[in-house]
Amino acid sequence: MKNKYSLLLFVASFSIFSCQEKVGSIEKMETVAKDSVIVYEEYMGEEPTTPEGTEFYEPKVAVVKPGSIGAPPSDAIVLFNGTNLDNWISSNDSTAAKWHVNKDASMTVNDKTGNIQTKQNFGDVQLHIEWKSPLPIQLEGQHRANSGVFLNGIYEVQVLDQNDNPTYVNGQVGSIYKQHVPLAMASVPTGEWNTYDIIYHAPEFNVDGGKIKSGDITVIHNGVLVQDHIELKGTTPYVGWPKNPAHGKGPLLLQDHGDDSRVSFRNIWVREL
Repeated sequence: MKNKYSLLLFVASFSIFSCQEKVGSIEKMETVAKDSVIVYEEYMGEEPTTPEGTEFYEPKVAVVKPGSIGAPPSDAIVLFNGTNLDNWISSNDSTAAKWHVNKDASMTVNDKTGNIQTKQNFGDVQLHIEWKSPLPIQLEGQHRANSGVFLNGIYEVQVLDQNDNPTYVNGQVGSIYKQHVPLAMASVPTGEWNTYDIIYHAPEFNVDGGKIKSGDITVIHNGVLVQDHIELKGTTPYVGWPKNPAHGKGPLLLQDHGDDSRVSFRNIWVREL
């Protein structure tokens, strides 16, 4: 009896174990099935057997003539070419921009006159902008040649003289201010011209004003990738958390930090994407 009872107990235990294993496998399969699997519909069906089967000639690709020696490409919208501020207004009151236009085809922040922004609004863009910090060096930390390039008027790529000038890393040059630390510090020596090449995709919002897709930014600083297609978690405030107000297109904005930072800019253009 004892042996027969032991055998029955073993069989029952094995059955329960097998059942549990099967249930676990089913649950695992269901979990896998729920995961998103990337499928490319254009590659479904019968696979081509000749090279011509995967070649197409439409739509035609637009021809863009690259600029030479720093000049903008042929389809760019030039926002500052060194002669005037006609494309810019004061962010304070929409009057004419009051920054200095210099003989070397650059413009410099006019201290405490306020931020300036483009008259035109933009969504997704490729932006090229050049900037330099002044000589002689003055002040330190966040007060040394501080400015910012704001996409959509609310998302800041930090401008700062970082050379031998430590500060918080999510506020240093090349950062998405208070949000993303740059991958590298790629500044040229103080007083020389830096370049930012920025790819920006705006966030998307539903009819109720809720964000349904985050914006993203890529930043190349002097030819070095410092922000790699990072997610914008919201605005970039000095105090507090990022916010996500619903918005459409907005201006490109340049910051007057209000501390005689004397940052200069030149050769500013965008390509709408």
